[in-house]
Amino acid sequence: MLLPAAALVLGAAPIARLDVSVGHLRSAKGMLRVCLTADPANFPACVDDADAVTRSVPAGTHALRFDGLPLGQYAVAVIHDENGNAKLDTIAGIPREGFGFSRNPVIRFGAPRFAAARFAVTSDANQQQINMRYIF
Repeated sequence: MLLPAAALVLGAAPIARLDVSVGHLRSAKGMLRVCLTADPANFPACVDDADAVTRSVPAGTHALRFDGLPLGQYAVAVIHDENGNAKLDTIAGIPREGFGFSRNPVIRFGAPRFAAARFAVTSDANQQQINMRYIF
């Protein structure tokens, strides 16, 4: 027996789109390493999060789109990997390359907690503006 298409759609989880814009880049050299996660335990690195969405795009890219996201709570972390070595370079734990987070939280010592960068994806079109920061 075939089910009508409407019945299939009713059981589907709501999905949404997130547009992320990245500003205040000091150069177009290297790559932007982006991590989108709903898992507080894996923020900001997304290393052990199988459901995280990670992207590496040229640093000249100022906008990213994430389609098909389930509704929920997320946080985004961005690293400006200027030398392209696929990591955030530091000196004594202080970043030498740019970094940014959703909601642009105040940075004191180390990365912010998930709660400080968390935002809700509640409808079809959501936006986050991330401003990059550089210490050196």
